[in-house]
Amino acid sequence: MAETNVFEGLDPEVKFRTKKMMMWFIVFAVLMLFAGITSAMIVMNGKVIWMHAIPPKAFWWSNASIVLSSVTLMMSVRAMRKGAASASKVWLGLTFFLGLLFAVSQHNGWMYLKSRNAGSYTYQTESGATATNWHTAGRMLGNYGTDFWFEMQGQRLVLENGEYYIPTKPDSPVTNVVMTTFNASGALISVLVYVHIVHLVFGLLYMVRLFWQMHRGVVHAGDFVSLSTAGVYWHFLGVLWLYLFAFVFYIF
Repeated sequence: MAETNVFEGLDPEVKFRTKKMMMWFIVFAVLMLFAGITSAMIVMNGKVIWMHAIPPKAFWWSNASIVLSSVTLMMSVRAMRKGAASASKVWLGLTFFLGLLFAVSQHNGWMYLKSRNAGSYTYQTESGATATNWHTAGRMLGNYGTDFWFEMQGQRLVLENGEYYIPTKPDSPVTNVVMTTFNASGALISVLVYVHIVHLVFGLLYMVRLFWQMHRGVVHAGDFVSLSTAGVYWHFLGVLWLYLFAFVFYIF
């Protein structure tokens, strides 16, 4: 079945401007979504115990893979512009592989944090049913001050003799608060990671479609607008994640 081309017969410049504009609308919508999540983190930070963690090595691997994937996608566009369709498909295939590597690394990074009790856990209720709950901040595993630390009322908590203290209130331990407060930081990190992966999967699916179009000659040296606009979305996702990574682990 032939693929319908809604731009058939129109000026190629119209097609280019329209697809670019549509992609920028999508980028703006995604940006607003993540702006909402990060805004929630800022608001909650001042109201609850906040856990700051050292980023797992897997997240660094994901950083490298998403940067490299942007490079390979740019090479794919460049090759197609020069009429080297076969080379363009190879570069696109590498981009797809690096995208998968990014998603796997992201998942592994979160699973590492979850293994340190930053996430949820399952347990048996009195009736024998399986239930899920979220760990409290005080259940984090690892070395306090090296692997993670807590913030309360804008101050980094001090751990002495098994008790947590606000530096300006050394006579009033807040250990009970730490041990009973929901780990909101861990929850929102997981949301950022998996919502970003979902949007990345959309990009990967679009690459599969692009590869098929390139194979059939629909996307070629004379018309590679779809490949170019895919680059806008993909590069945006890469920059977005690098910002989120810096925001969560180093800025915020």
